[in-house]
Amino acid sequence: MHWDRLFEDLEGQLASEWEAERAALDAESERLRISRLELRSRLRMLCAVEAPVTLELAAGLRLPVRLRALGADWIAAESSSHAESAAARTMSVIPLHAISGMTMDHGMLLASLDPQTTAEPALRERMTFGFVLRDLARRRVPVRIALQDGGEVHGTIDRAGADHLDLAVHDAGEVRRAEAVQGFRIVPFSALLRLRTSGVAQLP
Repeated sequence: MHWDRLFEDLEGQLASEWEAERAALDAESERLRISRLELRSRLRMLCAVEAPVTLELAAGLRLPVRLRALGADWIAAESSSHAESAAARTMSVIPLHAISGMTMDHGMLLASLDPQTTAEPALRERMTFGFVLRDLARRRVPVRIALQDGGEVHGTIDRAGADHLDLAVHDAGEVRRAEAVQGFRIVPFSALLRLRTSGVAQLP
């Protein structure tokens, strides 16, 4: 009986050591996986579930939104203020370079790390910021553009190049007619903080 207890103790110790070694290997494997994880993978997952987050942009601007789509160099988000009706909510298209951070609840933060919930890249992720702006120009959608310097300009995009757009400036709520246009402005993408459309725009 003495030897039986001894062998049982030894088996218990060995099982504990194996379990500890397996846990250490699992932890190291997870650290290695996370060290290779790119921000795009986490953004892809957050967009897939339309995660509620607060985007932190330049000039201290904080936007409570639901993430809707991820592009090559932009992200689309819908305003999520409880004070707004569904019809009054706006879609923002935001260059990734304008985002300084984002906050969300801890559960969503951890979920964005999960490899099982990270969707495959969609075709939309190949669309550049210029591609989206050219589509808005084709549709003649009035926009509001917030600038890095804190300014804001309203108008309709006439055309979009590789790194800038041409804007016909007019008052908010106006349709782009010759008599409504107050002037024309070239806006570099690097100066753009976010672009908003009235109502929920359909992305290409």
